[in-house]
Amino acid sequence: MKKYLILILMFSLVSCAELQEVVNQLPNGGITTEQIGGGLKEALNNGITNQVNSLALEDGFFKNEMVKILLPDELKKVDETLRKIGLSSLADEGLKVLNRAAEDAVGEAIPIFVDAVKGMTFADAKGILMGNSNAATTYLKDRTNDVLYQKFNPIINNSFQKVGADKIWENLITKYNNIPFTNEVNPDLTDYVTGEALKGVYTMVEVEEMEIREKVSKRTSDLLRRVFALQDNK
Repeated sequence: MKKYLILILMFSLVSCAELQEVVNQLPNGGITTEQIGGGLKEALNNGITNQVNSLALEDGFFKNEMVKILLPDELKKVDETLRKIGLSSLADEGLKVLNRAAEDAVGEAIPIFVDAVKGMTFADAKGILMGNSNAATTYLKDRTNDVLYQKFNPIINNSFQKVGADKIWENLITKYNNIPFTNEVNPDLTDYVTGEALKGVYTMVEVEEMEIREKVSKRTSDLLRRVFALQDNK
């Protein structure tokens, strides 16, 4: 165990050529630095394919309790009040269309993620492999969050019109604001749903990453098994 700890510390100090010599000393010796990078890219691509694509399907957000978009705090009182006066079905529909807008936008994340994965350097891969359980997701988030926000925001705004969310929420909020003794609300739902959609995307990538790190059965290729065996030995 001490030997492996020493070798891991060396990862941050040696050049790529020297690092390859270190890798060769591990039980899975013979794996190349390029293969390590390839294995990490495959793991991220699996997360994108297996998890993010599922969010773009109908009910991808709405029926997934891990990422389902709930109401922001300022709208919870709207929801509760409308239910009390017999408008539960309208309140239910208001929640559903927020999730529909997110589902509509997620497909735009795929090419942006793919570009980020293609741009991964060996130094990135090294840090991810020996990092914590969500290091790959963190890498992806750092490189895509700002771009995705700019991409998602107008799509979600358009999606509100596409799925009828704009009219439903205009109706909901108008009815609420007309109730005596309530404080008027006018939330920025586009910004809110954009942020929640991004959280959901990264949550599902992290799910896939953690499963690959923790379950050998999820390493569905020889490359994944060899690369993540190095992580197992750290």
